[in-house]
Amino acid sequence: MTKGEAELVFVPLGGVGEIGMNFALYGIGQGRKRQWLAVDCGVGFANDQLPGIDIILPDVRFIEEERKNLLGIVISHGHEDHIGALADLWPRLRAPVYTTPFTAQLITVRRLQEPGAPDIPIEVVPVGGHVSLGPFEVDFIPVAHSIPESHALAIGTPFGTVLHTGDWKMDPTPVVGSITDEARFRALGDAGVLAMVADSTNAVREGRSPSEADAGANLAKVIAEARGRVAVTTFASNVARMVSVAKAAEAAGREVVLVGRAMERVSMVARELGYLDGVREFRSVDTYGYLPRDKVVALITGSQGEPRAALSRIALDEHPDIALSPGDTVVFSARAIPGNEVGIGRIINALIRQGVEVITDRTHMIHVSGHPRRSEMADLLRWVRPRILLPVHGEALHMHEHAVLAEEVGVPEVVRCGNGDVVRLAPGPAEVVDEVPAARLYKDGKVLIEDASRTIADRRKLSFVGIVAVALALTDKGELAGDVRIESLGLPERTADGRTFDSIVDDAVLETFDTLPRARRRDPRAVEESILRGVRGTVAEAWGKKPIVRVMVVQV
Repeated sequence: MTKGEAELVFVPLGGVGEIGMNFALYGIGQGRKRQWLAVDCGVGFANDQLPGIDIILPDVRFIEEERKNLLGIVISHGHEDHIGALADLWPRLRAPVYTTPFTAQLITVRRLQEPGAPDIPIEVVPVGGHVSLGPFEVDFIPVAHSIPESHALAIGTPFGTVLHTGDWKMDPTPVVGSITDEARFRALGDAGVLAMVADSTNAVREGRSPSEADAGANLAKVIAEARGRVAVTTFASNVARMVSVAKAAEAAGREVVLVGRAMERVSMVARELGYLDGVREFRSVDTYGYLPRDKVVALITGSQGEPRAALSRIALDEHPDIALSPGDTVVFSARAIPGNEVGIGRIINALIRQGVEVITDRTHMIHVSGHPRRSEMADLLRWVRPRILLPVHGEALHMHEHAVLAEEVGVPEVVRCGNGDVVRLAPGPAEVVDEVPAARLYKDGKVLIEDASRTIADRRKLSFVGIVAVALALTDKGELAGDVRIESLGLPERTADGRTFDSIVDDAVLETFDTLPRARRRDPRAVEESILRGVRGTVAEAWGKKPIVRVMVVQV
C-alpha cells in the first residue's frame, strides 16, 4: 500500500469482548480525511463492582474529535445496548440518526419522558430500506430477533460490501416481526462480501435456537395451570413475548396488567405501529388490586434483578400497587445477562420466602434467546461467504468460538480485535493497524464520569472500610478552640474489648495533637496531616483495616 492510499477500516469503541455497549465505526479514506459511519450507540449495565452506577457508556472521544467527518449514526434495532447511549452521547456527536419506525418511536417517546433529553434528528428508514451516506450505501436487511424491526446492515463501499449482522437468529415463527431474509443474504453472497462483522453471543451453544412460538406455547401452559395470580417478568422490549402472554391470558380468562414504565412505553409504541393488532387493551397498574386472583396476569419489568425495577420492589413487598401471596406464581421469561445472576437470585429467594412459586428456564422452556447458535451461524457464513470475519458482540470465549467456527467453515481470513483497534479491511490483507482511545463512561445520576476517575475507586474503598471525619478549630496560638467533632460511617460500633471507635478516634486526635511541637500546631496543614496519619494508624491497629480518613482544621 502506498503512502496516502485510501483505506476501509473498522473501529469498535464498544461491544467487543463484552455483551452490550455496542458502538462501531466504519471509515473510508486516510488519516484525518476519513469519512465515518457509526453503527449503534448502546449502553452496558453496571453490577455490584460499580457502586452507585446505573449504566455504562462507550467513551467516544475519538470520533467526537472527528465529528465533522461523521456522516451519520445508523441504528440496527431498538434494544438498550444499541440505542441507550444516544441521549447522553448525541450532543457530543451531533450527527443525524437513521433507523426504522419502531426504533425511531422508542427513541422519541423516551426523550419526551425524560426532561432535558436532547431533540435528536432522526431520519426514518422503511423496514428493509436503504440509505446513502457519502461513500456508504447501507441496506437494511430484516432479521428475526427479540424486538421488532431488527436489521442486519449491508454496508456498500468502494472496496466491497461489509455485512454488519447486528443481533439476529433464524426463527421461522417469530410471533411478531420479520423472519431472517435468507434470500437477501444468499444474494449478497453471490454478489461477493468483503467482510462480515458478526454476533457471537451464542457461539458456545450447539444446534439452533428454539423459536419464539415455542416459548409462547409453554407460557400458555404455565398460565393455564396456575391457580393464583400470575406475574411474568421479561425484557420490556420483547413485543413477541408480550403478545404470547396476552394471548395465553385471554385463553385462561385473565386480564393483563402492565407494571413498569419501560413496559408501558414499549406497548404504547407497539400498539401505535400495529404490532399489537388483535391483542386486547392492557389494564393499568391501578386495576390490579380489584381483579380476582385467578383473573390477572401482571407483565412486569425487572427480569435482570434491577434493584429499582418493579419486580424487585414486589419481592421486597415495597411496591405501592402490586403484592403477591402464597400460591401465586412468578415466571422469569428471560435469561440472566452475565453479571446479573446475584441480583436475580436475591429476588427469587425473596419471592420463595413469601410462598410464591417461581418458574425459570431451568425447569421450563419459557424463554428463548434472540441470538443464533452454532448451526445458524454456520448457515449464515455459508450463505454470505465473506472473505473476512470479525467476531464481535460477545465475551472473549464467545468470540474465540465464533472464530474457530468460521475457520472450520472455510472463511479465508478471521481477525480477532478489541475495542479501540483500527482494523484495516481493504486494500490488502485484513489486520489491526492502529489503536484509538476506547474506554468507558459511567452514568452517575445526571453526570458522566470517566473510567479513570477516582470516584468509583473511592466508593469501592468506602464499601470495604468506611470513613472517619474529624473536624477541629485552632486559635492563632495553636490551641484547640472547643471540642473535636468526629463522625464515622461504616466502622464497627465497638472493638473486641468493648471500646467504641469514636472514643478510639478521639483519643488518637488528642494524643497526636499533644505530641506536636507548638510551631507545627499553628500550621493547619501540618495538623491535618499528622492527625490523619495518627487516626488511620490507631484505627488500623484496633480494627485490622485502614478506613478512609478526612481531617478538617479551621483557624479561628
